[in-house]
Amino acid sequence: MVDLSQYLPILMFLGVALALSSAFVFLPMGVARLTGAHKPTAEKLSEYECGFPAFEDSRSQFDVRFYLVAILFIIFDLEAAFLFPWAVSVFDLGWTAWISMMIFIGELALGLVYAWKKGALEWE
Repeated sequence: MVDLSQYLPILMFLGVALALSSAFVFLPMGVARLTGAHKPTAEKLSEYECGFPAFEDSRSQFDVRFYLVAILFIIFDLEAAFLFPWAVSVFDLGWTAWISMMIFIGELALGLVYAWKKGALEWE
């Protein structure tokens, strides 16, 4: 028989986290409605980031190149995240780690050349 009482602290932690996060989300909205701070007007709902109305619907599709650049950024950002710990411990790991990282960097370089040749990095 499994003793489920060992999971009680985890369940208590999750309950407290859920209660606090709900309080941080819903209490300010409730207080704003009760105190009268929630009075939407045309001035409050106007554009405030750029100063002029949007040209088209905000739910319009982005160009595919935006997604390609974002994915390439994530790939090379992860490369840097893998490269730093490897560089710190490369002398302790030996030649196998060095060769495997060179293969990894070579694959990323081939991917970069491919993306460059396909024009994924061109921006108009």
